[in-house]
Amino acid sequence: MQSSLLGMAGMAVAPMGFAACSPKKEELVVPEVKISFQEGIPPGKDLNEKLDFMESLGVVGFEPGGRGLAGRVTEIQDALKNRNITVSAICAGFDGFILAEDPAVKEKFDTTMREIVAAAGELGSTGVIMVPAFNGQKPCLPHTMETRDYLCEQLHELGEYALKCGTTVILEPLNRRECFYLRLVADAAAIARDAQSEGVKCMGDFWHMQEETSDYGAFMSAGTKYLQHVHIASRGRRLMPGEDAEKDDYRDGFRALKQMGYDKFITLECGTKGERKDTVTAAVELIRAQWQEA
Repeated sequence: MQSSLLGMAGMAVAPMGFAACSPKKEELVVPEVKISFQEGIPPGKDLNEKLDFMESLGVVGFEPGGRGLAGRVTEIQDALKNRNITVSAICAGFDGFILAEDPAVKEKFDTTMREIVAAAGELGSTGVIMVPAFNGQKPCLPHTMETRDYLCEQLHELGEYALKCGTTVILEPLNRRECFYLRLVADAAAIARDAQSEGVKCMGDFWHMQEETSDYGAFMSAGTKYLQHVHIASRGRRLMPGEDAEKDDYRDGFRALKQMGYDKFITLECGTKGERKDTVTAAVELIRAQWQEA
Protein backbone atom coordinates (compact mmCIF):
# COMPACT_ATOMS: atom_id res chain seq x y z
CA MET A 1 0.00 0.00 0.00
CA GLN A 2 2.76 2.42 1.01
CA SER A 3 4.76 1.70 -2.16
CA SER A 4 1.62 2.29 -4.25
CA LEU A 5 1.03 5.67 -2.64
CA LEU A 6 4.64 6.64 -3.19
CA GLY A 7 4.37 5.64 -6.85
CA MET A 8 1.24 7.73 -7.27
CA ALA A 9 2.92 10.69 -5.62
CA GLY A 10 5.87 10.34 -7.98
CA MET A 11 3.55 10.29 -10.98
CA ALA A 12 1.79 13.39 -9.71
CA VAL A 13 4.95 15.50 -9.43
CA ALA A 14 6.76 14.15 -12.50
CA PRO A 15 5.14 16.43 -15.11
CA MET A 16 6.06 19.54 -13.12
CA GLY A 17 9.62 18.31 -12.75
CA PHE A 18 10.05 17.56 -16.44
CA ALA A 19 8.48 20.87 -17.43
CA ALA A 20 10.80 22.76 -15.11
CA CYS A 21 13.90 21.01 -16.47
CA SER A 22 13.05 21.06 -20.18
CA PRO A 23 14.94 23.74 -22.14
CA LYS A 24 13.05 26.64 -23.65
CA LYS A 25 12.61 26.46 -27.40
CA GLU A 26 14.78 29.04 -29.14
CA GLU A 27 12.93 30.93 -31.85
CA LEU A 28 14.46 30.42 -35.28
CA VAL A 29 15.42 33.73 -36.83
CA VAL A 30 14.60 33.37 -40.53
CA PRO A 31 16.42 35.88 -42.74
CA GLU A 32 14.72 37.66 -45.61
CA VAL A 33 15.68 36.39 -49.05
CA LYS A 34 18.35 38.65 -50.57
CA ILE A 35 17.85 38.63 -54.33
CA SER A 36 20.68 39.70 -56.61
CA PHE A 37 20.88 40.22 -60.39
CA GLN A 38 23.74 39.71 -62.77
CA GLU A 39 24.21 42.74 -64.99
CA GLY A 40 22.47 41.19 -67.97
CA ILE A 41 19.27 40.32 -66.10
CA PRO A 42 17.37 43.64 -65.76
CA PRO A 43 16.16 45.67 -68.74
CA GLY A 44 17.78 49.06 -69.28
CA LYS A 45 20.06 50.79 -71.76
CA ASP A 46 22.78 51.54 -69.16
CA LEU A 47 23.81 50.57 -65.66
CA ASN A 48 21.77 53.29 -63.94
CA GLU A 49 18.58 52.27 -65.74
CA LYS A 50 19.20 48.65 -64.78
CA LEU A 51 19.74 49.62 -61.14
CA ASP A 52 16.58 51.75 -61.15
CA PHE A 53 14.60 48.71 -62.32
CA MET A 54 16.24 46.54 -59.65
CA GLU A 55 15.32 49.02 -56.92
CA SER A 56 11.71 49.07 -58.11
CA LEU A 57 11.58 45.32 -57.40
CA GLY A 58 13.43 45.55 -54.07
CA VAL A 59 16.45 43.66 -55.44
CA VAL A 60 19.40 44.33 -53.12
CA GLY A 61 22.38 42.68 -54.83
CA PHE A 62 24.33 43.34 -58.03
CA GLU A 63 26.68 40.71 -59.52
CA PRO A 64 28.95 42.15 -62.21
CA GLY A 65 31.26 40.11 -64.40
CA GLY A 66 34.93 40.08 -63.54
CA ARG A 67 36.36 40.87 -66.98
CA GLY A 68 37.67 44.43 -66.96
CA LEU A 69 36.39 44.94 -63.41
CA ALA A 70 39.45 46.87 -62.22
CA GLY A 71 38.64 49.59 -64.73
CA ARG A 72 34.99 49.76 -63.61
CA VAL A 73 35.40 50.14 -59.84
CA THR A 74 34.69 53.89 -59.80
CA GLU A 75 31.80 53.54 -62.26
CA ILE A 76 30.10 50.89 -60.13
CA GLN A 77 30.76 52.71 -56.85
CA ASP A 78 29.25 55.91 -58.25
CA ALA A 79 26.22 54.08 -59.66
CA LEU A 80 25.49 52.43 -56.29
CA LYS A 81 25.72 55.63 -54.23
CA ASN A 82 22.52 56.34 -52.26
CA ARG A 83 20.99 53.04 -53.37
CA ASN A 84 19.91 50.06 -51.28
CA ILE A 85 21.96 47.78 -53.53
CA THR A 86 25.42 46.36 -52.85
CA VAL A 87 27.80 44.23 -54.89
CA SER A 88 27.21 40.55 -54.24
CA ALA A 89 29.65 38.12 -55.88
CA ILE A 90 31.80 38.75 -58.95
CA CYS A 91 31.26 36.27 -61.78
CA ALA A 92 34.65 34.97 -62.99
CA GLY A 93 36.17 36.98 -65.87
CA PHE A 94 39.78 35.82 -65.55
CA ASP A 95 41.99 34.36 -68.28
CA GLY A 96 43.54 30.90 -68.11
CA PHE A 97 42.65 28.40 -65.40
CA ILE A 98 44.12 27.20 -62.14
CA LEU A 99 44.68 23.56 -63.22
CA ALA A 100 46.41 24.36 -66.51
CA GLU A 101 49.41 22.19 -67.44
CA ASP A 102 50.85 25.01 -69.51
CA PRO A 103 52.76 27.40 -67.17
CA ALA A 104 51.91 30.39 -69.39
CA VAL A 105 48.17 29.67 -69.12
CA LYS A 106 48.47 29.21 -65.36
CA GLU A 107 50.37 32.52 -65.09
CA LYS A 108 47.54 34.27 -66.96
CA PHE A 109 45.13 32.91 -64.40
CA ASP A 110 47.26 34.02 -61.45
CA THR A 111 47.66 37.55 -62.78
CA THR A 112 44.11 38.22 -63.96
CA MET A 113 42.42 36.48 -61.02
CA ARG A 114 44.34 38.57 -58.52
CA GLU A 115 43.42 41.75 -60.38
CA ILE A 116 39.74 40.80 -60.13
CA VAL A 117 40.03 39.81 -56.46
CA ALA A 118 41.62 43.18 -55.63
CA ALA A 119 38.81 45.03 -57.45
CA ALA A 120 36.22 42.85 -55.70
CA GLY A 121 37.68 43.89 -52.37
CA GLU A 122 37.39 47.56 -53.30
CA LEU A 123 33.72 47.02 -54.16
CA GLY A 124 32.96 45.17 -50.92
CA SER A 125 32.04 42.00 -52.84
CA THR A 126 31.33 38.71 -51.08
CA GLY A 127 33.78 36.92 -53.38
CA VAL A 128 34.97 36.04 -56.88
CA ILE A 129 33.40 32.94 -58.44
CA MET A 130 35.77 30.47 -60.07
CA VAL A 131 35.75 27.00 -61.64
CA PRO A 132 38.97 24.91 -61.42
CA ALA A 133 38.66 23.76 -65.07
CA PHE A 134 35.94 23.55 -67.69
CA ASN A 135 35.75 20.44 -69.86
CA GLY A 136 37.11 22.31 -72.86
CA GLN A 137 40.14 23.76 -71.08
CA LYS A 138 43.13 21.63 -72.07
CA PRO A 139 45.78 20.53 -71.43
CA CYS A 140 44.59 20.11 -67.86
CA LEU A 141 46.21 18.36 -64.91
CA PRO A 142 44.83 14.80 -64.49
CA HIS A 143 41.99 14.06 -62.10
CA THR A 144 44.15 12.53 -59.33
CA MET A 145 44.76 12.95 -55.61
CA GLU A 146 48.01 14.76 -56.43
CA THR A 147 46.05 17.27 -58.50
CA ARG A 148 43.56 17.78 -55.70
CA ASP A 149 46.41 18.40 -53.24
CA TYR A 150 47.94 20.89 -55.68
CA LEU A 151 44.58 22.64 -56.09
CA CYS A 152 44.20 22.98 -52.32
CA GLU A 153 47.71 24.46 -52.05
CA GLN A 154 47.01 26.97 -54.82
CA LEU A 155 43.64 27.88 -53.33
CA HIS A 156 45.24 28.45 -49.93
CA GLU A 157 47.53 31.08 -51.42
CA LEU A 158 44.68 32.66 -53.38
CA GLY A 159 42.35 32.59 -50.39
CA GLU A 160 44.89 34.30 -48.16
CA TYR A 161 45.38 36.99 -50.81
CA ALA A 162 41.58 37.44 -51.02
CA LEU A 163 41.38 37.90 -47.26
CA LYS A 164 43.98 40.66 -47.43
CA CYS A 165 41.79 42.33 -50.04
CA GLY A 166 38.70 41.96 -47.84
CA THR A 167 36.91 39.34 -49.92
CA THR A 168 36.94 35.61 -50.80
CA VAL A 169 37.18 33.20 -53.72
CA ILE A 170 34.12 31.03 -54.32
CA LEU A 171 34.29 27.56 -55.90
CA GLU A 172 31.34 26.79 -58.18
CA PRO A 173 30.42 23.16 -58.96
CA LEU A 174 28.98 22.68 -62.47
CA ASN A 175 27.06 19.92 -64.18
CA ARG A 176 29.09 17.21 -65.92
CA ARG A 177 28.43 18.60 -69.40
CA GLU A 178 30.44 21.69 -68.46
CA CYS A 179 32.89 20.49 -65.83
CA PHE A 180 33.67 16.93 -64.81
CA TYR A 181 36.24 17.93 -62.22
CA LEU A 182 33.93 19.58 -59.68
CA ARG A 183 30.22 18.72 -59.76
CA LEU A 184 28.86 18.55 -56.19
CA VAL A 185 28.48 21.22 -53.53
CA ALA A 186 29.85 18.80 -50.92
CA ASP A 187 33.02 18.30 -52.99
CA ALA A 188 33.49 22.06 -53.32
CA ALA A 189 32.99 22.50 -49.57
CA ALA A 190 35.52 19.73 -48.83
CA ILE A 191 38.12 21.36 -51.08
CA ALA A 192 37.44 24.72 -49.42
CA ARG A 193 37.99 23.06 -46.05
CA ASP A 194 41.21 21.38 -47.14
CA ALA A 195 42.54 24.62 -48.60
CA GLN A 196 42.81 25.75 -44.98
CA SER A 197 42.03 29.40 -45.66
CA GLU A 198 39.01 31.38 -44.49
CA GLY A 199 39.20 33.10 -47.86
CA VAL A 200 38.09 29.98 -49.78
CA LYS A 201 34.35 29.31 -49.93
CA CYS A 202 31.86 27.57 -52.22
CA MET A 203 28.42 28.05 -53.72
CA GLY A 204 25.47 26.19 -55.17
CA ASP A 205 23.68 26.84 -58.45
CA PHE A 206 20.15 25.46 -58.80
CA TRP A 207 20.74 24.91 -62.53
CA HIS A 208 23.91 22.88 -62.04
CA MET A 209 22.50 21.13 -58.96
CA GLN A 210 20.73 18.66 -61.24
CA GLU A 211 23.82 16.64 -60.32
CA GLU A 212 22.65 16.49 -56.69
CA THR A 213 20.33 13.91 -55.18
CA SER A 214 18.86 16.56 -52.89
CA ASP A 215 18.90 20.36 -52.96
CA TYR A 216 18.42 20.34 -49.21
CA GLY A 217 21.32 17.94 -48.69
CA ALA A 218 23.58 19.85 -51.06
CA PHE A 219 23.29 23.13 -49.20
CA MET A 220 23.47 21.45 -45.81
CA SER A 221 26.68 19.69 -46.87
CA ALA A 222 28.37 23.08 -47.16
CA GLY A 223 26.73 24.69 -44.15
CA THR A 224 27.16 28.28 -43.04
CA LYS A 225 30.94 27.94 -42.79
CA TYR A 226 31.50 27.41 -46.52
CA LEU A 227 28.33 28.41 -48.41
CA GLN A 228 28.98 31.92 -49.67
CA HIS A 229 26.67 32.38 -52.66
CA VAL A 230 23.79 30.87 -54.65
CA HIS A 231 22.78 31.10 -58.33
CA ILE A 232 19.27 30.41 -59.59
CA ALA A 233 17.63 29.77 -62.98
CA SER A 234 14.70 27.77 -64.31
CA ARG A 235 15.30 24.06 -64.03
CA GLY A 236 14.54 22.95 -67.58
CA ARG A 237 16.00 25.48 -69.99
CA ARG A 238 18.01 27.83 -67.74
CA LEU A 239 15.56 30.68 -68.20
CA MET A 240 13.96 32.96 -65.59
CA PRO A 241 12.62 31.05 -62.58
CA GLY A 242 9.02 30.24 -63.43
CA GLU A 243 9.48 29.93 -67.20
CA ASP A 244 9.68 26.14 -66.85
CA ALA A 245 6.45 26.02 -64.85
CA GLU A 246 6.16 23.23 -62.30
CA LYS A 247 9.80 22.20 -62.76
CA ASP A 248 10.81 25.42 -61.04
CA ASP A 249 10.39 24.34 -57.45
CA TYR A 250 13.20 25.60 -55.22
CA ARG A 251 11.52 25.05 -51.85
CA ASP A 252 13.61 22.05 -50.81
CA GLY A 253 16.79 24.08 -51.20
CA PHE A 254 15.24 27.19 -49.68
CA ARG A 255 14.21 25.16 -46.63
CA ALA A 256 17.88 24.27 -46.03
CA LEU A 257 18.98 27.89 -46.53
CA LYS A 258 16.38 29.15 -44.07
CA GLN A 259 17.30 26.53 -41.47
CA MET A 260 20.96 27.48 -41.87
CA GLY A 261 20.13 31.14 -41.41
CA TYR A 262 21.66 31.86 -44.83
CA ASP A 263 21.86 35.65 -45.10
CA LYS A 264 23.87 36.05 -48.29
CA PHE A 265 22.68 36.50 -51.87
CA ILE A 266 20.71 34.45 -54.39
CA THR A 267 21.61 35.74 -57.86
CA LEU A 268 19.62 35.23 -61.05
CA GLU A 269 21.91 33.80 -63.75
CA CYS A 270 19.75 32.94 -66.75
CA GLY A 271 18.17 33.99 -70.02
CA THR A 272 14.52 34.48 -70.97
CA LYS A 273 12.18 33.61 -73.82
CA GLY A 274 9.58 36.22 -72.88
CA GLU A 275 9.36 39.97 -72.41
CA ARG A 276 12.26 40.64 -70.04
CA LYS A 277 10.50 43.15 -67.82
CA ASP A 278 7.62 40.72 -67.25
CA THR A 279 9.61 37.50 -66.82
CA VAL A 280 12.12 39.11 -64.44
CA THR A 281 9.33 40.57 -62.30
CA ALA A 282 7.53 37.22 -62.20
CA ALA A 283 10.77 35.45 -61.26
CA VAL A 284 11.32 37.74 -58.27
CA GLU A 285 7.74 37.17 -57.13
CA LEU A 286 8.14 33.39 -57.46
CA ILE A 287 11.37 33.33 -55.47
CA ARG A 288 9.85 35.38 -52.65
CA ALA A 289 6.71 33.26 -52.56
CA GLN A 290 8.59 29.95 -52.45
CA TRP A 291 10.98 31.33 -49.81
CA GLN A 292 7.96 32.03 -47.60
CA GLU A 293 6.50 28.59 -48.30
CA ALA A 294 9.73 26.65 -47.69
